[in-house]
Amino acid sequence: MGRLLPFLPFLGWFPLKRETLRADFFAGITVGLILVPQSMAYAQLAGLPPYYGLYAAFLPVLIAALWGSSHQLATGPVAMVSLLTGAVLSKSLAPGSEQFIALAIVLALMVGMMQLTMGLFKLGAIVSFLSHPVIVGFTNAAAIIIALSQLDKVLGIASSRSENFLVDVWGMLRQIADTNLSPLLMAAAALAIMIAVKRFAPQWPGVLIAVVATTLVSWQTGYERKDIAPTGIIADSEVRIMASEYSANASYAAYLKEKLAAASAELAALKQARNGPPQELLAYTYDVESLRLEIKEVERENRLRGNALRKYTFVRGFGAEFGGVRLYLVRDIPPRAETDGRRWRIGRIAHGQLELIGGGEVVGAIPSGLPSITLPALSWDRFASLLAAALVITLVGFMEALSIAKAMATRTRQRVDPNQELIGQGLANIVGSFSQSFPVSGSFSRSAVNFSAGAVTGMSSVFAWLLVLLTLLFLTPLLYHLPQAVLAAIIIMAVVNLVNFRAIRHAWQAHRHDGVAATVTFAATLGFAPHLDTGILTGAGLAIILYLYRTMRPRVAVLGRHPDGTLRDAHLHKLETSEHIIVIRFDGSLFFANVPYFEGVVLDQVARNPKAKFVLVVGDAINEIDGSGEEAIRQVVERLGDNRVTMVFSGLKYQVLRVLENTRLFERIGAHNFFRTEEQALAAIYGRIDDPEFDAATCTLRVRNPHSGTA
Repeated sequence: MGRLLPFLPFLGWFPLKRETLRADFFAGITVGLILVPQSMAYAQLAGLPPYYGLYAAFLPVLIAALWGSSHQLATGPVAMVSLLTGAVLSKSLAPGSEQFIALAIVLALMVGMMQLTMGLFKLGAIVSFLSHPVIVGFTNAAAIIIALSQLDKVLGIASSRSENFLVDVWGMLRQIADTNLSPLLMAAAALAIMIAVKRFAPQWPGVLIAVVATTLVSWQTGYERKDIAPTGIIADSEVRIMASEYSANASYAAYLKEKLAAASAELAALKQARNGPPQELLAYTYDVESLRLEIKEVERENRLRGNALRKYTFVRGFGAEFGGVRLYLVRDIPPRAETDGRRWRIGRIAHGQLELIGGGEVVGAIPSGLPSITLPALSWDRFASLLAAALVITLVGFMEALSIAKAMATRTRQRVDPNQELIGQGLANIVGSFSQSFPVSGSFSRSAVNFSAGAVTGMSSVFAWLLVLLTLLFLTPLLYHLPQAVLAAIIIMAVVNLVNFRAIRHAWQAHRHDGVAATVTFAATLGFAPHLDTGILTGAGLAIILYLYRTMRPRVAVLGRHPDGTLRDAHLHKLETSEHIIVIRFDGSLFFANVPYFEGVVLDQVARNPKAKFVLVVGDAINEIDGSGEEAIRQVVERLGDNRVTMVFSGLKYQVLRVLENTRLFERIGAHNFFRTEEQALAAIYGRIDDPEFDAATCTLRVRNPHSGTA
């Protein structure tokens, strides 16, 4: 068992005591009851049909528990990763489309491969490239974006997607007069139930109660009202033409996709044969690329038309004098027309038929049974286009999971291995991609519930997985009438606690550069939305630049003797310095970025003190030195030597001395110029100064009391 444990960490759960199994069972069922509706909500946030959330809550939950290191971490769909997934893919694809879903699954595979590779090569520390202030700024902005992105579903307003999220939000708010009361009331009821349960009965599954109650109301009241009508009944000619063009373009796109499939098959056959004419191969390659570009353009045009059509609100009117049944824009209803008293919106358009929505939108039919196991279609083009996004999701997702696991480990005294957790999360995403899952990570809310419910081992996640399994096999018909506005309310409820401006203020208090990084990340994430990866990469890049700036100008202190006998910063403590001996303390590693600064400080002090014959560098704080640093010391020693000034060192660490010895600079400077402490160095220097004006007994650097040391 001991030999297998590194490869099969779940063996550490056994043997399971009856009390442990009982605690894990109840914790797992509690988490599962939250996981089912929450996963559907996060799939909606990612731009996928809600039932894909159940697929993401299926195998990844089990695999992450079996191969992760944390016993209480609950893996599955989470708000942040879902938002990033939807934001990345919606740049060029219509959410919910076939290609959108395919790329979401490919993205899960890429994220899993990156996490698994990092885990196997023990690169868990790489997450430090995303500093805490950057994560704080990104989390606050992302939480606001998540909440605002759900407003259209809560208000029942059609929203458009463009290259500027804030412009889309403003456009949606301008339609607030067209709010549909049905989804608004459903969302408000769900929020009220969840808030009440959290306050008065926190041990109850508030999310599940809200879902059951609103689904029953939706079923009983006929919340979803749909109808089918031909595009020709639209009274407004401009809107009717737009709907007809949408239908025609949709059919044309389907035709082009058939041609693309045939051309791709021919091209693959030619490549496999390897004996076809080069001209024919080039011709088919050109055809395939041309068809892809044409399909992309047709779908882009239809996406714009669809966004415009969904904004219109209609009333259905009757009467022979008005041409039979007609769909009138709300602003254009004829004075004497009879109407059905309902407002309708266009849901979908296909083959000249309109799908009209007169109530609120529901989850709808969910395919029963388990997801099919298929290999994601990963090509080089897809890999290259998703690489940056996959890296961001990998880092953000793992940092979220690791921070949650560590927070719980402090209370359970369990050791969390970041590299093993990377392996668990990576395998979860890889296996999940085979079962049609989008990227997943560790959930803060569900992990907290898992812990508070008494989970002892990862077996609790196995029981949560079993509940998802039963849902997929037998319970999906019960979810048909679940209002999508309720899923939006679940998302809003989940992310509201992520907005924490105190953390940004705390970053400012800790260090001005941290505050700048957090604020810029927050502003960039909001400003670049829906390109969230651009926002967080901007913040991460700025944080690295600010760090390099700090290391380029480390603290350098000219030392003087303090009344307590120690050597301290002369400028800070207003101490006298010696004209004959310059004592400098360099607080930082000496490498290529700060070499010019080091040289400048030393030469500047020598220029200010023309009588000085010795420069003592107190090197206790120099932890590392690279080739540039070694060369800088060599050049400074030579320049000072030409002016009869000697450079002396004290307190250099072993790793620094080893570099100087390997390059023979130690031999060049001379062993007699290296000392263990600054007091030993000063004592030796006093005996080597031959200036008649210098008196060691009255030197300002001489110890005046029995205590000695370094500031």
